[in-house]
Amino acid sequence: MPRRFLTRFVRPALGLIAVGLLAACQIAPPRTDDPNEHLNRKVYAFNDKLDKAAIRPVAVAYRKVTSPGVRTAVSDFYTNIRLPITVANDLLQARPKDAVVTTGRFIVNLTIGFLGFKDPASLLGMPLHENDFGITLARWGVPEGDYLVLPFVGPTTVRDVWRLPVDGYFFDPLSIYARNHDFKDGQYYLPQVLYLVTLRARAIDAESFLASAYDPYVFMRDAYRQQRLYQIYDGNPPADVIERMQGISGGSGSDFNPEELLDEQHKWEKQNGQKPL
Repeated sequence: MPRRFLTRFVRPALGLIAVGLLAACQIAPPRTDDPNEHLNRKVYAFNDKLDKAAIRPVAVAYRKVTSPGVRTAVSDFYTNIRLPITVANDLLQARPKDAVVTTGRFIVNLTIGFLGFKDPASLLGMPLHENDFGITLARWGVPEGDYLVLPFVGPTTVRDVWRLPVDGYFFDPLSIYARNHDFKDGQYYLPQVLYLVTLRARAIDAESFLASAYDPYVFMRDAYRQQRLYQIYDGNPPADVIERMQGISGGSGSDFNPEELLDEQHKWEKQNGQKPL
């Protein structure tokens, strides 16, 4: 095995395993507060303006010039090429069975699936399973930390933000390939830009949910937290954890007030020229 590979990938991965094993093996409960809301809303507004001015128009144009089949093929390619991120985190979480299945899926789609533009692995009974370093930290008991909205990135938490440098640098094949090849005239960013456009094009169909929310910021925050919660618990979070998330049990979320929520809804409807229900 080349020394360069050992230095760049194996040793850092072993270091991450050591950090994980030092943590308590217990999933931390989700937070329901938002101490950085004032700053988060400003960053959210910035990201929203950037999306409307640049990212969304490109995604709309992409949908116009491509067929659904082409978009599905490109999406499948990016989903498959990023599976080593899942495999690495399955191993960090001591889940060898999941790592083996995902590795098989990756190889099948990479070969008979024409570099991942097709998805024969699903037909062969190898379901898609995605994982990341934020979930790894959660499963080893690292607290969620504050909710954050980052410029150009969007929603995350103090815990989840670590998946950006760790997964992006150590485990993402596109990033590894780009660092080991010379690119000119911005070609380094082309795969990442196309991946961003692909993700944004997928989200266009779901925009109506956000448009109908009385407070889009709160909608995005709660949707992000719930999505991560289900990912951490493999789609089956315990009832008490869901209750804490919804604020209907004791703890930091026990101040849940349905009347206050209804007032906020009516306030938003009034500001947007709609009649309260």
